Amino acid sequence: MSETDIPPRETAGRIENVLEALLLAADGPLSLDQLHKLVGEEFGLSRRELRERLARLAERYADDACELKEVASGWRIQIRPEYSAWVGRLWQDKPPRYSRALLETLALIVYRQPITRGEIEDVRGVSVSTNILRTLLDRGWVREVGHKEVPGRPALYGTTPQFLDDFNLKSLDQLPPLPEVKDLDQLEAALARLGQGAVPAQAAQEAVAQESAPEAPSAAVPPEATLH
Repeated sequence: MSETDIPPRETAGRIENVLEALLLAADGPLSLDQLHKLVGEEFGLSRRELRERLARLAERYADDACELKEVASGWRIQIRPEYSAWVGRLWQDKPPRYSRALLETLALIVYRQPITRGEIEDVRGVSVSTNILRTLLDRGWVREVGHKEVPGRPALYGTTPQFLDDFNLKSLDQLPPLPEVKDLDQLEAALARLGQGAVPAQAAQEAVAQESAPEAPSAAVPPEATLH
């Protein structure tokens, strides 16, 4: 029986099942364009109709431990943050912790981007460890976005789509409000709110292993568990 011979209701259910299977099997989020290429032509779906199918699939997960989430790079199925502590019991490692230095550096880049290393040091009052910047760059959360047109042309840093994905954001507009950056405690608190149930455990653990700033560690950022 061809697709055109399948009753409409059955077709709708099959489309959602196919989308679910693709999202479960994917290594990361799938964009609307990717999903449209995979299923749109076969099922005769426009991008608008595909979004509607994704919305229906999300409704199916409304009362489940999993959720369908749209982040910067696309759609993914993941464990809800409130269950992350239970899922964390699958691993014996303690929850990852970030040093205050790394948290402050990342928060300044997040809220003041584009920003130079010197400007970060001006706010923090201490030099920025090369290991901290390397860790943020290696994790894919931060990248060079240009150079400031001043003597020496220092690099300007900004966040990446990977940062948005790992922190469960679709865009920077979803950042917790921070009307004015007045002190470092305010920055750290904002990033802690942002990180609730967000950073993948493996990425966070690697970040802590690589980052060796001398400051004492700050609060842990709970890991998010995806199905990949």
